[in-house]
Amino acid sequence: MWPARRLLKYGAVTGALLGTALSLKANQYSLDSIGVVRLGRAATTVFGIALHYKQTLYASELDHTSPQYLQLKSQVHKTAAEKLLELCCTNRGVYIKVGQHIGALDYLLPKEYVETMKVLHSHAPCSKLEEIKRVLREDLKQDVQHPYVRGNSLVDMKTMEVLVKLVAWAFPDFQFQWLAEETKRNVPIELDFSQEGHNAEKVGSMFRDYTWLKVPRIYWELSTKRVLTMEYLEGGQVNDLNYIRDNQINPYEVSDKLSQLYSQMIFIHGFVHSDPHPGNILVRKSPKEGVEIVLLDHGLYAVLTNEFRYQYSNLWLSILNSDKEAMKKNCDNLGVGDLYGLFVCMVAGRTWDAVLSGLEKTKFTTNEREMFEKEIPNLLPQISDVLAKVNRQMLLILKTNDLMRGVEATLKAQSR
Repeated sequence: MWPARRLLKYGAVTGALLGTALSLKANQYSLDSIGVVRLGRAATTVFGIALHYKQTLYASELDHTSPQYLQLKSQVHKTAAEKLLELCCTNRGVYIKVGQHIGALDYLLPKEYVETMKVLHSHAPCSKLEEIKRVLREDLKQDVQHPYVRGNSLVDMKTMEVLVKLVAWAFPDFQFQWLAEETKRNVPIELDFSQEGHNAEKVGSMFRDYTWLKVPRIYWELSTKRVLTMEYLEGGQVNDLNYIRDNQINPYEVSDKLSQLYSQMIFIHGFVHSDPHPGNILVRKSPKEGVEIVLLDHGLYAVLTNEFRYQYSNLWLSILNSDKEAMKKNCDNLGVGDLYGLFVCMVAGRTWDAVLSGLEKTKFTTNEREMFEKEIPNLLPQISDVLAKVNRQMLLILKTNDLMRGVEATLKAQSR
């Protein structure tokens, strides 16, 4: 007879192994798709990053204004960003979405994080061909959703929420719950490819008079919630300067058309494509239209209320008029409060001095951009406070603004 304690011990081990085996079978034997593995990997990475900051940066006795400290801070940011990128590439799914979001926040996060994460805009990890074929076989018996993404998304989002709260507890100055909340709200929408198809058709109809805008046609008979089959449209990425030069495309015309498109989306329609990174915007030469814009990936749109558009329009009017009191009032309406000066700079992408002097009177220079990059790391606690307070509709607009400014900077159209 086996002792009860030994039976219990071996029973627990057998149960754990059986549970793991069943979980692996349900996920086509992919260890990376098991929630506890992904959670453990994420927790290890985040705690490792936090420890690195605590031991290397926060324990430093260097003068915080000295060049040595600033260099150390940059090195720590870079190391942490690379660890985070590795986590995103390994866990994939929701983590890729978060990494892409971080890579879009040029004026809101340290450049080391933004530059490191930008690789996910155009070179995100790909699923194996056999995995893609399995999704096609399951759903169509062709955008294709990576396997395991939907199944892992709930666990991943909960993991992210818990880890962000722990980081906020360990480092009270950094409140990034807004990132977890936005991910939790937006990812389920992005995972429904049928919704992406409807968004594409809606924006195509909305801008049918913009004959230079091309949106892929959707083939519904070959599409499901996980498989989206659409028209293939050629073009070069909007940040591919060699393609633009070789095809004699006017970068200023590209910038003007994108500005016109997004102004209409934000201020007129309140329906805004919220992922305009370079991988989702193609350009090509047309004999009739001059430059054509191909807009891809319609999974995430910001739907703005009339009240928000009114408040946001008034904020921009006060910025353009350099009206400090009106800026404060409009920022209050959007939930920002005393940090209105910082928020105005985040919205305009310009320094406070440039705003007060008049945006139309002061050109955006390399020196101003360098000043932004230098000051952002010092203002992270205040920036995170603004993002935690501001009207939730503003978060996707800030992301969109930063992406568009990044495109303009690449095209060298900011200083016109």
